[in-house]
Amino acid sequence: MTFFSRLNRPWVHFIVLGVLLFYLQSVFLPEPKPVVGPLSEARLDALQQQWFASVGRLPTPEQQTRMLEAELDRDMLFQRAIDLDLHLYDTVVYQRLLLNMRFLQMSEGKTDQELYEAALEMRLHLSDEVIKRRMIQVMEQLLLAANPPRPPTEAEIIAEFDQRKEELRRPTRYSIEHIYFNREREAEADAVIAQIYEQNLTPDQARELSSPFLPGYQFTGQTPDQLARHFGASFVENLQKTDPQPGQWVGPVRSTYGLHYVWISALEPSRDATIDEVRLQLQRDLESRAKETALRNSINATRQNYEIRQ
Repeated sequence: MTFFSRLNRPWVHFIVLGVLLFYLQSVFLPEPKPVVGPLSEARLDALQQQWFASVGRLPTPEQQTRMLEAELDRDMLFQRAIDLDLHLYDTVVYQRLLLNMRFLQMSEGKTDQELYEAALEMRLHLSDEVIKRRMIQVMEQLLLAANPPRPPTEAEIIAEFDQRKEELRRPTRYSIEHIYFNREREAEADAVIAQIYEQNLTPDQARELSSPFLPGYQFTGQTPDQLARHFGASFVENLQKTDPQPGQWVGPVRSTYGLHYVWISALEPSRDATIDEVRLQLQRDLESRAKETALRNSINATRQNYEIRQ
């Protein structure tokens, strides 16, 4: 019997037809994708309230759309982690489930392993926010490991430096000492200043005439932001208006707390940063953006395997 004559047998036709039907079914009737969403009204309200508590207003329609998409992505990553049984191999999940079982007072007479297995049977891992955050974190790490971002090139670092030169500019730095007059002693300021001039007192000598000032009396190499943390923003603004120069007294300068007679020990003017000074910062920023992009691309690719319902 030849090969071709065997192909004419009914059972061969049956097999060929079955294979053909299976192929056509997979093409035209694929298995349904796992469904993620939609979020319940309660969760949507909770998200809006969280936004309001953080920002002080409700989100715009565009912001709400992004917020909804981010929450659905979290649900998708969590569902994927559970499908991969990642929760069964994670010590954080294990300890959390034991803690939950003890909180429910269901631990009496049971070993940790028995408690853990009982918690899984009760599906406690599916409703615990701590476990959810942990599983999402693990999934993000896996996605980044599968699609790692490349390190920035020297050309990219230089381009980033050129683009952000103004932002990276080194701020003015002040080295100052001061004599403080609290609000009860503000009326004495002019007389004390005159005494400092007449007796040609050094800042160390003049400090005996100061009111107590908890943050201190001498500040070295301080940026405007650093000075503002000690004295308040109004002090920095008023100090800059005096056009301070090294080796001079200026003021009195008003702050949030009272008046200050300020000795300018040194002043380093604002200047452009060199690329070597900010290279590590630029590299970290570029790596962070590349990581965010790689993760976003991986999440978008994962979405193709799910039906996302908003």
